Amino acid sequence: MIPNSIGSETNIKLPLFFICYSLFAFVISQIILLLNGEQMISGSFRIPAVWSAAHLLVLGWALMIAMGSMYQLVPVVFLTPIWNERFGFFQFAVTAAGITWFAAALYFAPQTAMITGAITLTGIILFIIQIMMTLKKQAQASMITLFVGTALFCLFATIMLGITLILSIKTGFAAAMYPAIFKTHLLLGLAGWFTLLIFGFSYKMVPMFSLSHGYSMWQARLVYCFYVFGLVCTALSFFSNEQWLFMIGFLFLLIGFACFASHMALILKKRIKRKLDKPFSFSLFAICCGLAVHLAAFGSVITGTFSRLAGPFIAAYFLLWIAFSIIGYLFKIVPFLWWTHKYSSEIGKKDVPVLKDMINEKMALPLFFALSAGGIIVFVALLFGLKVLFYPGQFLFSLAAVVFSGTIASVLKK
Repeated sequence: MIPNSIGSETNIKLPLFFICYSLFAFVISQIILLLNGEQMISGSFRIPAVWSAAHLLVLGWALMIAMGSMYQLVPVVFLTPIWNERFGFFQFAVTAAGITWFAAALYFAPQTAMITGAITLTGIILFIIQIMMTLKKQAQASMITLFVGTALFCLFATIMLGITLILSIKTGFAAAMYPAIFKTHLLLGLAGWFTLLIFGFSYKMVPMFSLSHGYSMWQARLVYCFYVFGLVCTALSFFSNEQWLFMIGFLFLLIGFACFASHMALILKKRIKRKLDKPFSFSLFAICCGLAVHLAAFGSVITGTFSRLAGPFIAAYFLLWIAFSIIGYLFKIVPFLWWTHKYSSEIGKKDVPVLKDMINEKMALPLFFALSAGGIIVFVALLFGLKVLFYPGQFLFSLAAVVFSGTIASVLKK
């Protein structure tokens, strides 16, 4: 029997279960992509192996990390305990089983993915119920609440659209709208769920890791309004086939992201900590990458080349913005979680390791350089169809993923 935690602390096993599973999924997804580089270079992204790797990466790695992190961060940010921890462990088991089976089905037998997708959907709905019930207990809502709540809505919509796609493939349901549904599925999953979630928690973690005080939050309203308006316009353009609406959508996505980057810079100007940690700096570098991808994507919309470059842009958006943000923050969060769990109660009673000794930060710089180089090389290779670049870039990124996962896992031995 797993005991409920006291106060607003979350049982350390719960977020760590999610994070450990995600590290395994991260490595496997990269190996699958490495083995299927020939198809990716030729632009064949809609094949079973790439579907499997993409969902293992997005659901198995990024989503599971987001879930695990939220189980730990929501009580800290919103000052309220998780609604039901036992329910959380059950939700983990259902979601992990669903994602594993779903990814395997997409790879070996896509026609059977409907059942496994339904299990994954069940696990995600359980998570949404958990977080929404937790947020209901919050004493006072904030802009972070709005970002997280909207991100959860986008997550639910993404999964429902994904199930609709599988149903369409199997039965022909809504076949005429398949392209629009598919594009909206990608949009809400990447720019809706992940980006809005990163936006929301960045407003807590950036000030915390940089020791910033005395900054204003009114700019966050602009970030939210511009970015969500961009999401709505872009999604509507998929169903209406109106190019002007598509252009407006991408323009407001760019403006919203630029406002976020500008606000983060203003918050950092208010910091007390002069020298920022390398993992945290990597998360800030991800913001620069995200802004560059938004700018380049909008430029391709203006020049009419976006449809040809959509695949590379999606890969760059996920790797250079979402993945880099997660990796940078995870390098900080996991050591803090484990140190707090294992040593916080022993301070003053005996000698305990300091927080910086929980992870080898000397590995951070070469590891982040390898991830950056590998991600950029893969993007260029996909952009220009260069096999000679794809395999070295993907191998470098895959190797860095293995080292990163091992480095994070080694924290649990401290």
